[in-house]
Amino acid sequence: MEYRINRTTGDRISVIGLGTSYICDASEREAVDALTFAYENGVNHADLATAKAGTFAYYGAAFASVRKNIRYQVHFGANYETGEYGWSTDLDTVKRSVDWQLTQLKTDYIDYGMIHCLDEEKDWRAYRDGGILDFLLDMKEQGVVRHIGLSSHTPALANEVLDTGLVELLMFSINPGYDYHHGEFANGTAGERMELYRRCEAAGIGITVMKPFSGGQLLDAKASPFGQALTKYQCIQYALDKPGVLSVLPGIRGKQDMVELLGFLDAPPEERDYSVLGTFAPRDAAGACVYCNHCQPCPAGLNVGLINKYYDLALAGDAMAADHYAKLDKKASDCTGCGHCDRRCPFHVAQSGRMKEISRYFEIQKG
Repeated sequence: MEYRINRTTGDRISVIGLGTSYICDASEREAVDALTFAYENGVNHADLATAKAGTFAYYGAAFASVRKNIRYQVHFGANYETGEYGWSTDLDTVKRSVDWQLTQLKTDYIDYGMIHCLDEEKDWRAYRDGGILDFLLDMKEQGVVRHIGLSSHTPALANEVLDTGLVELLMFSINPGYDYHHGEFANGTAGERMELYRRCEAAGIGITVMKPFSGGQLLDAKASPFGQALTKYQCIQYALDKPGVLSVLPGIRGKQDMVELLGFLDAPPEERDYSVLGTFAPRDAAGACVYCNHCQPCPAGLNVGLINKYYDLALAGDAMAADHYAKLDKKASDCTGCGHCDRRCPFHVAQSGRMKEISRYFEIQKG
């Protein structure tokens, strides 16, 4: 397993985590077997916004004995009183739901108490005015909630909540469909979405990724907005390459799904390569480096994607980006201008010219 650190909390989080939408349809034996297998293979982070109430008892059975090694995202606003998922901004309902979830999970604390699924200003206003935010903050004061998180599909609303300074983890929907203007939750432009990811990276606020396959649409050529199927590994790599991302949380139905997802860790680069997306990119995304490294190998030995990422993060205000850049063995100034990356870039970025721009920027910062 590979792990990444959420800088705001110090938590070490597995790059493959657990989403819960489908596991609720398995039997308890099948579900516990799948969850135990995931844990034994290094998975240590799970989201608990699930479709049905039964999921919580499955998690309690699988993880109660190893609870200190598993991190849960529990959503303050998800309601399971009917046995099915519901969304609520009623304070009493939320209090009952959180208490019930803790009981089912066989735990007395929550790693990340999530401000749940806010996409519109009116929902954020209701969340604050109705007392749910205060309840969540009180739970943190008491030590029941260790950290505050936010789940959203909308960059503008996510930024507004991030402005409060309360959020230590963002759960956001990241996949090529949404980023390139396709799908129910394709909110914001490609640029606005990338700016949000960079903001989180700069601030040390980790992102966990929901809907990495766009509800399975991207895996089916007939349903895909691109008219071509992508693979799970392409979608996972795409998400993990975005600034700020710690972990991708796909839903699983059973052990076999978990086996397949874990196969990503040993997959060769060509199975993870999502450069085909360059043929799908909208005009506002073309010409922008997405760090896919399809231009590799650079004849001069530059890591072109990483150089671009540190530059973009520095522009976004990441105080650590310049230091990371300075530690690279090969810098933008080492570019020979051979044009190899220009010819290879599926997103039509003039990388050789950009290397000159990046070199000048960091020289000025240094001097």
